[in-house]
Amino acid sequence: MITYDRLFVGGSWVEPSNPELLDIASPHDRSVVGRAAQAQPADIDRAVAAARASFGAGEWRLAAPAERIAVLRRFNALREENAEKIAHLISLENGSAGWFTRAGQPGLTRQANAYLKAAEEFGWEETLRPSDPASPVRSVVRREAIGVVAAVIPWNSPFSSATSKIIPALVTGNSVVLKVSPENSLSMGFLAELLERVGLPEGVISVLPADRETSEYLVSHPDVDKIAFTGSTRAGRRIASIAGEALKRVSLELGGKSAAIILPDADIEKAVAGVKFGSLLNNGESCIAQTRILAPRSRYEEVVAALKELVESLKVGDPGDADTFIGPMIRPDQQERVRDYIRIGIDEGARLVTGGPQIPEGLEKGNYVTPTLFADVDNSMRIAQEEIFGPVLVVIAYDNEDDAVRIANDSEYGLSGGVWSTHEEHALAVARRVRTGTVTVNGASIAFDGPFGGFKASGIGREYGSVGIGTYTEYKTITV
Repeated sequence: MITYDRLFVGGSWVEPSNPELLDIASPHDRSVVGRAAQAQPADIDRAVAAARASFGAGEWRLAAPAERIAVLRRFNALREENAEKIAHLISLENGSAGWFTRAGQPGLTRQANAYLKAAEEFGWEETLRPSDPASPVRSVVRREAIGVVAAVIPWNSPFSSATSKIIPALVTGNSVVLKVSPENSLSMGFLAELLERVGLPEGVISVLPADRETSEYLVSHPDVDKIAFTGSTRAGRRIASIAGEALKRVSLELGGKSAAIILPDADIEKAVAGVKFGSLLNNGESCIAQTRILAPRSRYEEVVAALKELVESLKVGDPGDADTFIGPMIRPDQQERVRDYIRIGIDEGARLVTGGPQIPEGLEKGNYVTPTLFADVDNSMRIAQEEIFGPVLVVIAYDNEDDAVRIANDSEYGLSGGVWSTHEEHALAVARRVRTGTVTVNGASIAFDGPFGGFKASGIGREYGSVGIGTYTEYKTITV
C-alpha cells in the first residue's frame, strides 16, 4: 500500500488542511492500491502564497537561465533513473498497459531535452537598433517570467502532461502550482519527491492533487498570473472564461477527434499497423488518438477487414501482463461512458464490425471495455464527432482526395491527424490542407522541437520547444 498523507507545498511536505485520505483504486480490479491526501482551498492558498513570495524574492526568477537549466537537467536525469518505477505507478493507478508506460519513458527524456535545448538558444534579451540610423534611441527587448503559474493537468498521461508544463514554466523563472488529478496521486506524489531533491528554492514548486472544485478555486485565485491547462474542451471553455474575466494569461491544450487519411495508394498493411499505435495508444484514452479512419471507397472493405483483424488481435487484460495491449478505463464512470457511446453508434445505424458494449469475459471486476470497430459511419454521427476517449474506431468512406480533406476538417476539433501514402511528398501536400495543430505522415512520431497544440476547439496556444517556452514569458521593451 502506497500512502501520501502529506501535501507537497512550496518544496516541503506539510500536513493537509483535511487529514482524510482518498483511496486510490486499481482500474484492473478496483482494489485499493494507495491512499493520498487531497488539497482543499486552504492548501491552495498556502501554495499560491509560497509561490508569490518566492517570485517576489527573485532567487529563482533572477537566476541566470543557465543556472535554471542546470537544475532542470538534474531533474530530468533523476527522472530517467526512476523510469521503471514511474511506469509501474502510472499503470497501477491509470490502468495503462505496461508496454505504453515503459515506452513513454524515453519520450519524457526527449520532451524535456527539447525544452532545455530551446532554452539554451532562447532570445532572453536582445538589443534592437533603430530603423532610423540618425536616431539616438536603441531598444532592449527582454523575455521575463510572468509570475505565478497554475498548471492543471489531466489523468491520462500524467508525467508527460506535467513535463510539458513545469519544464518551460520553471526554466523561464516562474513559480508553479501544479494541480494534478486525484487518480494520479501516487505517480504525482513520486514526482514531488523527485522535485524535492533537485535544488529548487523554497516556494517555487507545489504539487497538489485535488478535485475539480478545488481546481477552479486555484485558477480563479487573484494571485495566479497564468493558467496552463490540459483537459477537456468543456473544462477549457470554463477556464478561458475565468481567465478572460481576470485578464490572466492562459494556454489550453484540449480535446480532439482526429482523422487518419488513408490515401488510395497507401500500403494498407503498414497503415493499419500504424493505427494500432496512433489510434489505440493508452487504451484509447488519448487526446491525439486518430480514431476517425478515412478510407477510399475503392479500398474501403479492404481497410475494414484489415482493421477488424487488428482490433480482434489485441490482448485486453491486466496492464501488468507483458502481452496486454489494452488495459482498463481509469474509472467505472469512464467505462460506462465508452460503453454508452458504443450503444449510441449502434442506434445511429453504424455497422458494428467487431466489439460491442459487453464487458470482456473474465474481466468483470475491472473497468474494461471491449475494443470496438464501426464501419459505414457518416461523419455527422455522434461517434464521429464527439471525443469518446476509449478503444473505439470508426471507418468513414470518402470519394476523392478533396472529399477526404473535407471530412477530416469537418470537426469542431483540430488537434492531430495523420496521412498515409507511399508517396511522401503527396502525403505532405495533403497534410498541409488538414486544419489541425499536428499532422503525422506515415506514422511518424510527434516531434518535441516543434510547437504542439490545437486549432478550433482543441485549444489556445502551443507547447514544446522554443514556442512553448515563450508561452511562459512576457515581453519587456527598454528604450535607451
